[in-house]
Amino acid sequence: MVDVRTVDYVIVGAGSAGCVLANRLSADRHTEVVVLEAGGDDRPTRELSQFRSNLMIHIPIGFGKTLNDPKVNWLYETEVDEGSGGRPHKWPKGKVLGGSSSLNGLLYVRGQSADYDGWRQMGNEGWAWDDVLPYFKKSEDQQRGAIEGHGTGGGLSVSDFPEQHPVSKALIDACVQAGYGYKDDLNDGDQEGTSWFQMTARNGRRCSAAVGFLHPVMDRPNLTVELRAMTTRILFEGKRAVGIEFRQHDRVRRVMVRREVILSAGAVESPKLLEISGVGQGALVQSLGVPLVHELPGVGENLQDHYMIGCQARLKPGTPSVNSMASGLPLVGQILKYGFTRKGLLSYAVAHGCTFLRSREGLETPDIQIHTMAASMDLEVLNAKQQLALEKEPGLASNPCQLRPESRGSIHARTPDGLDAPKITPNYLADPIDQQMAVTQLKIIRHIWQQPAINKYLAGPDPFGETDDQMFHYAQVAGGTLYHAVGTCRMGSDPKAVVDARLRVHGIEGLRVIDASVMPKIVSGNTNAASIMIGEKGSEMILQDAKELAPA
Repeated sequence: MVDVRTVDYVIVGAGSAGCVLANRLSADRHTEVVVLEAGGDDRPTRELSQFRSNLMIHIPIGFGKTLNDPKVNWLYETEVDEGSGGRPHKWPKGKVLGGSSSLNGLLYVRGQSADYDGWRQMGNEGWAWDDVLPYFKKSEDQQRGAIEGHGTGGGLSVSDFPEQHPVSKALIDACVQAGYGYKDDLNDGDQEGTSWFQMTARNGRRCSAAVGFLHPVMDRPNLTVELRAMTTRILFEGKRAVGIEFRQHDRVRRVMVRREVILSAGAVESPKLLEISGVGQGALVQSLGVPLVHELPGVGENLQDHYMIGCQARLKPGTPSVNSMASGLPLVGQILKYGFTRKGLLSYAVAHGCTFLRSREGLETPDIQIHTMAASMDLEVLNAKQQLALEKEPGLASNPCQLRPESRGSIHARTPDGLDAPKITPNYLADPIDQQMAVTQLKIIRHIWQQPAINKYLAGPDPFGETDDQMFHYAQVAGGTLYHAVGTCRMGSDPKAVVDARLRVHGIEGLRVIDASVMPKIVSGNTNAASIMIGEKGSEMILQDAKELAPA
C-alpha cells in the first residue's frame, strides 16, 4: 500500500529557493507544507563519515572537500563538450539541505539592475530591478547595517571578507591600475569596478539557505521536511497537478495537495521532473514511454552557465600566498586561529577579490567578471579527481568569465526513472561571440598582470600563448563550469517559455517552478543571491494568489 498524505503545498527541493519557500509558506500555522529533499541533513550526525562531510559544509574553506563528496553532492557529468576541447565536465550540485548553497563558494553577488530590467523588457511583468530589490533586501542580514539598497534582519547573513591577504590586495590594486576603479559595493545594481567579495557567512561559518531560512523554523508543527526523498513524478488529474510521488528508503510514498505543487529542484532536476511526468517536448516525452500531459517545447532548453577560464601564475619563491598556509605547521596554526577567532584560512571563500568590467568601449554595462585570489590550484588533481587542492609552490589566480554568454545548451531526461541523472549538454563556447570573448578575457588578464602592483611578484610569463588561435585553444582546455546553470524552465509568454511571470507552468494548473531554472537570461554574476530572491518573490506570489482565491 502506498503511503499518502494531503497538505496545502509540497515543495520539491530544499535548495536556495526551496528553503525560503518553506519558511514563508509555513509562517501561517494553518497552512500545511511538506518539503521533499532527495539528499540528507546538513547538520553533523553521529555517523563518522557523514559527520566529516557535514562539518565541511559549515567551515567556509570546506567547499574544496565537498566539491567531490558523493555524500552531499550529486556529481553530475555532462556530455562530451566539443566547444571546450572535447571534454565532459563534472557539475557539482548539492545533495543536502540547503542544496548548492551548502556547497558553493560563499560569494554574494546580485547581478546588475540591467539584468532584471531586461527580464521585464522580455515581457515578465514584476521582475524589473525596482521590483526585485525589495526581495533582495528582505532576505538579507547585511553586516554593514541597513545601508542604502541593503537590508538587515533577513535569514541570509552577508559579511565582509574576513582578512585582506597582501597578494590578494596587490591583485585588487593591479585591477585598479589597469583602469577598473575601486567600488565599495558591487551589489547596488551598478556593478562596474573592483572590490573585495562579500560572503554568505556568519561569524566565520557558512550561512546556507538551510542555515538562514529552514533550520530556524523546522520545529513548526505545520512544516514537515522529508529527507532522502527522491521525487519520481508529478501526479496529475487532467491538466492539474495534484501531488508528488517519491521514493524514500525503498518505499513509494505520495503527497497530495489542496493548493499547489512547487518544483524547486534546480536547473538540472526541475526540467527532468517535468519531462518524466509528461510535460515537455511531445516527441521526447513519448520516447520515454510517458503519457503526454501537456506539450511545452521549451522544457530543458535555454541552458546557460558561466564558463570560467582558469588563469594562474607562479609567484616568486618566498612570496606569501594561501598555498603556503595550507599544509604542515602553518595549517595547524590556521586551524587554531579559526578555532579561537573564526578567522584565517578556514574562513575564506572561494575567491577574495572581484572585478566587473566592460570588454570594450560602447557597452552600457560590464560583460566580464574576474575572480581573484592569492592562491593557485593543483590542476592535475582538479582535472583527475575534481578536487580543489592547492599547489605546493606559491601562486595566484585571476579567473574571468563572460557574464552573459550567447551559447545555449540543454538538459533532458534520459529515462523515465526519477532516480536517473538527465543528459546535460552545456555547449560551452559554441557561439562565435563567446569564442572571441574568451580571447578578449585572456588579453585583459595579461594586461592586469603587467601592472606594477602585482607584476613585481610574478615569477614568469603567462601560459596563454601569443596568437588569438593559441589563446582560444588555452581557453578551451583551461576552462569549466562556474556552477551557475540556469534557464531550463524559462520564464516568459512566448511559445518556448515554460512558466509565466508568476512562475506558473503554462497550460497546467496548480504547478509552479521556483528556482534558478526560471531565469530567462543568466544574471551578471554568481547566482545564489538571485535564486534566494526568486524564492522570496515566488513565495509572496503564491500567498497573494491564495488570498485572492480564498472565500470571502
